[in-house]
Amino acid sequence: QVQLVESGGGLVQAGGSLRLSCAASELTFSNYIMGWFRQAPGKEREFVAAIRWSGGSTYYADSVKGRFTISRDNAKNTVYLQMNSLKPEDTAVYYCAAKRAMVITTLSEQYDIWGQGTQVTVSS
Repeated sequence: QVQLVESGGGLVQAGGSLRLSCAASELTFSNYIMGWFRQAPGKEREFVAAIRWSGGSTYYADSVKGRFTISRDNAKNTVYLQMNSLKPEDTAVYYCAAKRAMVITTLSEQYDIWGQGTQVTVSS
């Protein structure tokens, strides 16, 4: 059974950095889009970033562009989200998701596989 396991969340001060990891088991990433989403208390889940495993093209939400970087490691079957210059409004549970496709989508309902989430808290 395919599983996505996130790690790397935590508490950080505003302006700091964190790197989230998403490790996949039983999944061949080559035909997948990998996405990161987040959900803050009382808010809907929102798109953060995505990467096309084959070719490595990326796409970011405007709110994180220039601060966050999504990347992948083929050998480790892992996707990363490097988050720099963190702001209190970045506080949320961050989820990794996978969609078998070749075209990046920002719509959460189109992703088939989800991780359990990891909490990121940015203090002011």
